[in-house]
Amino acid sequence: MSSAGEVVAVGSPRFALHTLGWRAFQDLCAAVLREVWGQSVQAFADSNDGGRDGVFYGAWQQPTDPRGVRDVPPGPFVLQCKHTKKADTTLAPSELEDEFDKVSALAKRGVCGTYVLLTNARVTGASEEEIRRRLRACGVAHPLVLDGQWLSDMIATHRRLRMFVPRVYGLGDLSQILDERAYAQASVLMASAPEQVATFVVTGAYRKAARALRDHGFVLLLGDPAVGKSVIALMLAISAADNWGCMAIKARTSEELVQRWNPHEKDQFFWLDDAFGAVRHEEHLTHAWARDLPHVMSAVKNGARVVLTSRSYIYNEARPLLKPYSYPRLHEQHVTVDVADLTREERQQILYNHLSAGDQPQDVRAQMKPHLEAAADAEPFRPEAARRLGLQAFTSKLLLTRQGITAFMTQSQQLLSDIYDQLDTHAHAALALTYATARDETLPGLPNPIALDAGDRDIVERAGSTQPGVSKAAVALTGVFLRLNTYQDGQEYWTFHHPTLREGFAAWLTTQPHLLPMVLMGMTDQSLLSQTDCLTPRSEQRQGTLLRIPPSLYPEVARRVATLRQQPCGPLEEWHQLYERQRAVQTYLAHYSSDGFLRAYVAADPQIYKELDQFTSPVSYDKLTTILARLHQADLLPEEFRKRAINRMKELAVSSPDASWIDDEDWQLLLTDTDREEMFEYVLRKLIPSLEHRVEDWAAEFSGSVDDDPVEDALRLYEEAFRERHNTDTASRIDWAIDSYQQMRPIPEDTDSDWTPNATNLRERLSQIRQHSGNQRSLFDDIDQ
Repeated sequence: MSSAGEVVAVGSPRFALHTLGWRAFQDLCAAVLREVWGQSVQAFADSNDGGRDGVFYGAWQQPTDPRGVRDVPPGPFVLQCKHTKKADTTLAPSELEDEFDKVSALAKRGVCGTYVLLTNARVTGASEEEIRRRLRACGVAHPLVLDGQWLSDMIATHRRLRMFVPRVYGLGDLSQILDERAYAQASVLMASAPEQVATFVVTGAYRKAARALRDHGFVLLLGDPAVGKSVIALMLAISAADNWGCMAIKARTSEELVQRWNPHEKDQFFWLDDAFGAVRHEEHLTHAWARDLPHVMSAVKNGARVVLTSRSYIYNEARPLLKPYSYPRLHEQHVTVDVADLTREERQQILYNHLSAGDQPQDVRAQMKPHLEAAADAEPFRPEAARRLGLQAFTSKLLLTRQGITAFMTQSQQLLSDIYDQLDTHAHAALALTYATARDETLPGLPNPIALDAGDRDIVERAGSTQPGVSKAAVALTGVFLRLNTYQDGQEYWTFHHPTLREGFAAWLTTQPHLLPMVLMGMTDQSLLSQTDCLTPRSEQRQGTLLRIPPSLYPEVARRVATLRQQPCGPLEEWHQLYERQRAVQTYLAHYSSDGFLRAYVAADPQIYKELDQFTSPVSYDKLTTILARLHQADLLPEEFRKRAINRMKELAVSSPDASWIDDEDWQLLLTDTDREEMFEYVLRKLIPSLEHRVEDWAAEFSGSVDDDPVEDALRLYEEAFRERHNTDTASRIDWAIDSYQQMRPIPEDTDSDWTPNATNLRERLSQIRQHSGNQRSLFDDIDQ
C-alpha cells in the first residue's frame, strides 16, 4: 500500500482543470499556492486587478514541507492565472501580449519583483524560456511559469489541500492520488453521486464543517430542503477517506451508529442524513439520539468522526428534546453549520457549475447569460434549483428572460406539477413505484432489476403501463428525476434524485385519484405516519407533510393505523421499538388528524378509550392527553373516559408532583371550572400536609439535570398558582419545600467530563476577497463557451 500522498498509478496525475470556470481556476491556484508555499496569498476578484489575479506581500517564510517549492526570493509577488476551457492545449507566448504590457506597468510601480504565471494549459520548454525572457525584459527580476502538470502534481501530493478544495476529487483519476483503501472508499462514495462531486463548490459552510470535523470530530449540517446538506456530507466523507483513511459508514439511526462503531477501528466516519426525521420531526428518532449521545461522544473521543444532517425546521423542534446537558462539550456553536449561508460569489459559482454540467445547448446558455447574476441573487437560492436550470427536462417551457429565470429559481417547486403532467404513463408508473417502494426496509428504494409484486403490478396497471415500460422509463429518468444507488451488499436501487423532487411528486399525486390509493398501500408504516396527514382539505399543510389523505380513504387508513397501535411487541423487537411505534401513532392522532379521521379511527379502534388514561408524568409531554383533548374537542370523548382521565391527573398531581393541569392547553379543554376547583382542593388536602416527607422522597429519586427538573418546575407552578389565589400560607409552604428540595437534591456528575475536544483552530489563511468598484468581469463570462 502506498504511503501518504504518493502517486499510486503509473504516470503523473492529470486533472481536468479545463472543466473549471475562470474564477474557480483562479481560486484553485490561490489555494494551491497557499498550501504549497505556506504564505497568505490573496486573490483579487475582478478585472480591476491591475494585471494581477493575486498577490503576496511580506517576508518569505520557508515552508516546513518543501515539496513542490522552488527557491523564491523576497517579494513583492504578483500571481496571474491563464485559464482555457479547451483540453490538451499548449500556451504560446503570443497569447500573453496584453499581459506583458501590464507587467511593465507593475514593475515600474515597484509591486512586481517576482511574477508567477499559472495556467492549466501545457507549456513547452521553449515557450517557458521565451515567456521568462519577455517577463525579465519587462522588469521582472524573478519570473516563474507553472503549468497544468505542476498544478496536478501539487494536488496529488497535498492531502490537506484536497480536504479544503474537494472539487479536485471530481477532476481526475482517484487512483492516482489516493492509497488503495481510501481509493476504494472514495470510489464507492463518488459512484453514488458523480454529478454532485463534479459540480461541488467550496463554500464558507463547507470550510467551517471541515474544521469542525477536524478539530471536534463532529458536525451537524442544518438548512432548508435543497440547499446542499447531503453533498457537503458526501465531500466530507471523501475527504475523510483521503486524509485519515476513514471507513465511511452511512448509518440510518443513532442506534445503528452505536452498533457499528468498532472501538478497535479508530478511523471510522459515520454519516447520517435526516437525523431527526426526513420531512418532519419524528420524536422517536430524537429520543433515541438523546439516549445514545453519550455512546456517540465516546466514539468521537476515540477517533470516530460523525456528520449529521437535518432540515432546520426539524432540528428546531428536536433540539429541546435532545437534553443539551447530555452534550455540553460539543460547543454547539462550533459544530453546527448553516449550509444555506452562502455569499453572492458562492451562489454564482454553484449556478455556473450546474449550468456547465447540464445539457442546455450553447445558444440557450448564451441567452441565459445576461440574467444569471440576477438568478444567483434570487431569494431563496437553492442549489437544487440551479441543477434543474441546467437540464432541458425541467426548462422546456422556460421563458429565457430575467423574470422567467428568477421565477424558476424561486418557485421551481410550484413548476414541478406541470413538469410531471408532461411525462408519459410509463414515467408516472416508474416514479409512483419509486415513491411507494420501501416495503423491504433494508433497501430504501426501488430495486434494480425491477421485480413486481401484486401491489406493484396494481400501481403499474393503474398508471397504464407495463413492467418493460416501467423498467425502460426508470433508466430514462435516471440522472434527472431518479438516481441509481448501490447498497452495501451490491444491490442497486432507484431513489428520487433529490428529496424535493419526491415531495413535488407527492403533491402531484394528490391530483391523481387513480394512483393515490395504491401508492398509500405501497408506503411503509413509518412513511405513512411521518409523511402524510388526515387534516381537512382547507387546513394549512405543515412543513414536512408530503401527502394529504382525502376523506374517502379515512376508513382504510384508520384501520391500518389501528392495527399498528394494537400490534404487540414482535419476537425480534426491543421494548423501545414498540414504544417508538406507539409514540408515532399517538403523534399522528394528536397532530395530524381531522375530526372526520378521528371519527373513523375510534370506529376502527374503540379499545383506545380504555387506554387513554394511562398517561404518565410529565403529563404535558404525553401525547395521550393531547388525543383526549382532540377527541373531546371533536365531541368524540364519552364523559366516562373524561372523568377517568381527570382521576388519573389527580393522582399524578400529588405523587409526581405534576402541575400540568394548571396551564397546559390540553387540560384547559378537558377541565371545567368545577373540575379545576376540585383539583386545587385535592392538592390542598393530599399534597400540602405531607410536603416534608414527599420532598425527601423526590430528592432521593432525582436523576437528570437541575436545569430541567420536572419536580422543581411543578412546585414553582403550584407556588405561583396558590399565591394568585391569595392563599399565601400554602404558597409559603411550597416555597419552603422548593428550598429544601434544592438542598437535598444531588448534583449529577458530568458523565462526559473526561472528554475534551481539541478546540484549537488553525488560523484561517484565506484572505477576504477584495471587492472593487467599477467594471467587473462576470463569473458567467465564459458560460456559453
